[in-house]
Amino acid sequence: MSTTTLRRTPFHGFHLEHGGKMVDFAGWEMPLTYGSIIDEHRHCREKAGFFDVSHMGRIRFSGRHARKFLDMVCTRQVLGMETGMCRYSLVCNEQGGCLDDVIVYCFDEFEYLMVCNASNREKLLRHFQAVRGDMVFKMDDQTESTAMVALQGPKAMELVGTMSTQIPQLKRYRFVQKNLLVVKLIVSRTGYTGEDGVEVILGAGMARTAMGMFLKDVKADTSILKPVGLGARDTLRMEAGMPLYGHEIDEATDPISAGLAFAVKLDKGTDDARAGRFIGQDALQRIADAGPVRKLVGLGLEGRRSARQGMDVKSGGRTVGRVTSGCLSPTLDRAIAMAFVDASLAQPGTTLEVDLRGTSVPATVEPLPFFKR
Repeated sequence: MSTTTLRRTPFHGFHLEHGGKMVDFAGWEMPLTYGSIIDEHRHCREKAGFFDVSHMGRIRFSGRHARKFLDMVCTRQVLGMETGMCRYSLVCNEQGGCLDDVIVYCFDEFEYLMVCNASNREKLLRHFQAVRGDMVFKMDDQTESTAMVALQGPKAMELVGTMSTQIPQLKRYRFVQKNLLVVKLIVSRTGYTGEDGVEVILGAGMARTAMGMFLKDVKADTSILKPVGLGARDTLRMEAGMPLYGHEIDEATDPISAGLAFAVKLDKGTDDARAGRFIGQDALQRIADAGPVRKLVGLGLEGRRSARQGMDVKSGGRTVGRVTSGCLSPTLDRAIAMAFVDASLAQPGTTLEVDLRGTSVPATVEPLPFFKR
């Protein structure tokens, strides 16, 4: 796809002004880095990083059957969510494979917002139209009419506290709506880095102006807050053991094998019939009953060479799995990876090997996450 056809976020000018190296990411022109992935990664771990995540999908559901519909397509229960609550969930196919992982925001019992991955937004919209049947609700794709940013790091809450004393009091996976003059902000205590922080959704037209006001007391103090690109976002989430669609999860991978059973409510529709059953529930119940054939694990590799997606994991010369993600961890200063391996080999401490393009490198199974604040 040529750069002339790529979508641009409201912060495109900001990225160019700060030296962003722009790349095609799921049809969006996004910053890979502003100079050094390692420096940006470490700055987020030590202070605070500013991430443009406007490319992620934002779909609003409202109306009489909005909640009922979301309970049908989400593995997590939406019934009973309170106003101001966010919930991580999966959207699955009938076979239990992951169409995407999402976060659902509850405004009230008739209105919700779903944040999804950029690469899956159009697929999900088609899926939702195909399965909605005669349910009465409005589905509004607000991705391009809104913007979304993340402020992440140990100093992030200190920064947002300059705007509101209420925001630092939020619990994890809770959100609040704030008015900044004429701009309405949705601020949630969520993120994808393993650090504390917030994600902010606001109207696209006033995004840059509003974020300047939001952070007005920070001014030009880049020693605290610096922009972070997609490269460091990826290494940060790897250290935190967080899945990336197309790597740890996809349509052929179920969430139980991927270590996401916490986000799957297998008794949905039995303890409270109003929740109904979700698409893929029967298949996931069978997998849970039989036990996964393979499991997602962390691997610590000897040496400093990084494993890459698709590389074979072996035991005694026999292929027993494959790498899904890998990097040289900037925080831990060693090579780490995530991989699916035979379930019998998923115990921490198990010694395996990774085939790094013909060179067998010892690797040890480790619990996820690699890094936890």
